[in-house]
Amino acid sequence: MKKKHILIVEDERIVSDDIKMSLQRFGYAVSGQAVSGEEGVEKAIKEKPALILMDVQLTDMDGLEATKKIRESEAEGNIPIVALTSYAMVGDREKALAAGCTGYIEKPINPDTFLTEIEKYLSR
Repeated sequence: MKKKHILIVEDERIVSDDIKMSLQRFGYAVSGQAVSGEEGVEKAIKEKPALILMDVQLTDMDGLEATKKIRESEAEGNIPIVALTSYAMVGDREKALAAGCTGYIEKPINPDTFLTEIEKYLSR
């Protein structure tokens, strides 16, 4: 079975590495890790991953702006983009979906449900 490649856009290296290890443990390949919104957009266009995990709070541009740029680019296709945030407020899910995200996962990530959520977005 071919591994599905996932791009992680997360500016906190510890969080990014934890997500990467969890995905690899379940047989997914992490095609790249980006630490800024701009880098995430560039890698999405170049790599065209099967899924993008997008941190909402990034240093150069927020993840929602990066998502909009990906959706406007030639990488768009049907790549699911899942927003990740630890600052969940009322209405944030709706903002993420309006920006073009396919889904929304709150941090800290629950290891008991993470794989199920990832598989849900990859099977669309």
